[in-house]
Amino acid sequence: MGNPRKILILGASYGSLLASKLLFAGHTLKLVCLPAEAELINKEGIRVRLPVKGREGLVEIDSRKLPGKLSADGPAAVKPADYDLVALAMMEPQYRSPGVRELMDAVAKAKVPCMSIMNMPPLTYLKRVPGLNVDACRPAYTDPTVWDSFDPRLMTLCSPDPQAFRPPEEKVNVLQVRLPTNFKAARFDSDAHTAILRQLEADIEAVRFDAGDGKIELPVKLKVHDSVFVPLAKWPMLVAGNYRCVTRDGMRSIKDTVHGDIEASRTAYNWVIQLCVSLGASEKDMVPFDKYANAALSLQSPSSAARALFGGAPNIERVDRLVKLIAAQKGMQSKVVDETVALIDARLEANRKKAA
Repeated sequence: MGNPRKILILGASYGSLLASKLLFAGHTLKLVCLPAEAELINKEGIRVRLPVKGREGLVEIDSRKLPGKLSADGPAAVKPADYDLVALAMMEPQYRSPGVRELMDAVAKAKVPCMSIMNMPPLTYLKRVPGLNVDACRPAYTDPTVWDSFDPRLMTLCSPDPQAFRPPEEKVNVLQVRLPTNFKAARFDSDAHTAILRQLEADIEAVRFDAGDGKIELPVKLKVHDSVFVPLAKWPMLVAGNYRCVTRDGMRSIKDTVHGDIEASRTAYNWVIQLCVSLGASEKDMVPFDKYANAALSLQSPSSAARALFGGAPNIERVDRLVKLIAAQKGMQSKVVDETVALIDARLEANRKKAA
C-alpha cells in the first residue's frame, strides 16, 4: 500500500461503494451528502453488501472495521484544496443544487483532479474526446454552466458499471450491490494525476476480506485505461437497457426491457457501439452485447432513471439525449433512441408541470 491519500467523494449513496474499497487501504475519505445522511454516517459508518462468486448470500463490509478514516459533511464544510482527488458520485442534476454548485466551483478553482463515476459524463470530460463539438452537447445537461470553470486536463471519467441500490427497508447508510462489475477509469492528462489512480487501482486489487472462514478476494475493482473511450462502454447499456425501462404505460425492469425484445435491444446497443467507434473508440473498449444481455438477467428492477421519472423527478441524467446529440454530429440516427428521448421528454414535461 502506498502513502494514504485524502479523497473527497460527492454523493454518499453510490459513492459509498468506492469509499468502502478505498478504506481497506487506509485512505482518508470524506463523503459530501445531506445533513441526516452525514449524521448517520459519522455515527455508524457505512455498510456495503455485495455478492461474491461461489458464496451464499451477501458479504457485508462495515466501514468501522476498516483501517481507513471515513467522515461525512455538508458541502459548505469542505475545503477542496485539502484533498488529493475528488470523486463525483451524484446524479448530474444534483450538481446545480444550492451548496453543491458552490462546492463544485471551489473544486474547479482549487485545481484538484476529479474522477466522475456518474452515468452522465461531465461536460468538461467531453472536451477530451477528439473532434467533438462540446457546445452542441450542452442541451443534454440540466445546467451546463456548472462545468464551465473546470479544466479538462483535471477531469476524468470512470464507467459506473457496478450496479447498486439502497435497500428501501434499510437505513440510508446501507448500499447493496446488484451487479459486481469493475469501475473502468480513463487516465488523466498528467502522469502525476494518473499515478494516483494507479495507486488506488493497486490498493483495491490487494484487498483481502476476512469472511470469518478465511480471507477472500472481493469483486468490484478499479481498472485504469489509457484510452479516453473505455468509460463510454456504459453508453450502449444505458441506451439499450436503463432508458428503455420507460414505456408509455409505466416502467419495466432492465431484464424485461433487454429480453422482452432482444433484437431491438441488440440493434440499439450495437448502434451506440458504432457511434463510439466513429468517435475513435476501439471495438475492444466496448462490452459485447451478449455479455451485457447475460448480466441484464440479474437486473430485476427498473433503472434508477425510470424510478426517478415515475417518482415525479423534474430532472434526470439524460445520457439518452446526449447520445442523440453526439450521433447527430456524426450524421447518425436511431429510431429506438429517438423514441426513447421523446418518451422521456414528455414524462419530464408532465413532472415539471405537476411540480410547478
